[in-house]
Amino acid sequence: MKAIVGRKIGMTQMFTKDGKTYPVTVIEVVPNVITQIKTVATDGYDAIQVGYEEQKEKRANKPEKGIYAKAGTTPKQALFELKVADVSKHKVGEKIDVTTFQAGDVVDVIGVSKGKGFSGAIKRWHYTIGPKGHGAGYPHRGPGSMATVGRTNNRIHPGKKMAGHHGNKQATILNLLVVGVDAAKNALLIKGGLPGPKKALLTIRSAIKTQLGHPHNLKPLYKFTSTASAAEKAE
Repeated sequence: MKAIVGRKIGMTQMFTKDGKTYPVTVIEVVPNVITQIKTVATDGYDAIQVGYEEQKEKRANKPEKGIYAKAGTTPKQALFELKVADVSKHKVGEKIDVTTFQAGDVVDVIGVSKGKGFSGAIKRWHYTIGPKGHGAGYPHRGPGSMATVGRTNNRIHPGKKMAGHHGNKQATILNLLVVGVDAAKNALLIKGGLPGPKKALLTIRSAIKTQLGHPHNLKPLYKFTSTASAAEKAE
């Protein structure tokens, strides 16, 4: 189990040797600094806490300054907890860089989806719109029937899908393929789209599910000759 934190930069494309085009997302992975190591003995579980990107010291509060001083590092913009295979192999102050992963690895990406604000049932739950014929009134984008009617059961049942806040929730996409790693640019290229807007922070971890049927045969098709230029274009 490997994991790292990065920032979503944007999307670009890569070409295989046979001329096929694949969409990829460019993630900037500034070296993560380990600020704390949590163990079963002290915290009840194993994990490492990492800080991502530099921050002005005046913007850190007193408890955060204590964490960074103990780790011997400067204040960071965000703190994340990552689960790794063996916490004993890491130490406070150590840096984890983009070379943690390599082309061909299968990963899961965790982030926060884009917020859509207050949305109706059609957009939020993908309901089908109503008929648009004459005489139908204006129920085209209505949520449909609300409650059951009866002598003792005339109510809206809990869990009814209605209009409300849409998006801005944690989302995890499983089994994505790493198609390129550029250590010079701190860039990680992952096939497909990822949750969140540009500049959103993402957690990349080793895939936790069995990879039966995953298209690993794509790995030898990639030609990593323009990885650096692809990262620059995305910026």
